Amino acid sequence: MNNLKILYEDNHLIVVIKPINVLSQSDITNIPDMLTILKKYIKEKYNKPGNVYLGLVHRLDRPTGGIMVFARTSKAAARLSKQIQNKEFKKSYLAIIHGNIQDKDTYTDYLEKIDTKSYITTKEKGKYAELSFEKLDYKKDENLSLVKVNLKTGRNHQIRLQFASRGYPLYGDNKYGNDKDKNLGLYAYKLEFNHPTTKEKLTFEDFPKHDPFNKFDIKK
Repeated sequence: MNNLKILYEDNHLIVVIKPINVLSQSDITNIPDMLTILKKYIKEKYNKPGNVYLGLVHRLDRPTGGIMVFARTSKAAARLSKQIQNKEFKKSYLAIIHGNIQDKDTYTDYLEKIDTKSYITTKEKGKYAELSFEKLDYKKDENLSLVKVNLKTGRNHQIRLQFASRGYPLYGDNKYGNDKDKNLGLYAYKLEFNHPTTKEKLTFEDFPKHDPFNKFDIKK
């Protein structure tokens, strides 16, 4: 990938935009993944001999684009992971959903992952999942809402499942909705965390311009 969009880089971190349909890390397929791409980038840029360390501290689903941070040292990885555990690591998304949803709400559920899909289940079987959202715009002609989602927990397919289970599937979602051959209307547009060594509060934003987000006038 020659068109890497890097938002921040130092000896401890690298913050980058993951394009849609690129994996966060490699799997059994030969599809490009961010971890491998960035290791190659670091190795070439800094002329590093041997293996390059790069820590994956959070993931985005393959069809979801947006901001990711990777750790360039094991200490940074551990400290970022601790921030995630302590709810100090904040992720915000833009989502396009079918239907005219209410202006704002908070969803809480218990989710269970079975194979490649997640399901809403009981407290005994599942993991607690919480998000809050605010509607930013509504396209009456297409019956689509643009919402800003603040993710409180990071469960598998959480945003997609929690909206779909309430009758508001995400645009382009074939797993929890009925859309086929469309880009998923989900983008990780904002990331907030403390620098692992300086403790400085870092905030990054990136607003999507690709389809289906170009249906809306997304303003900063």
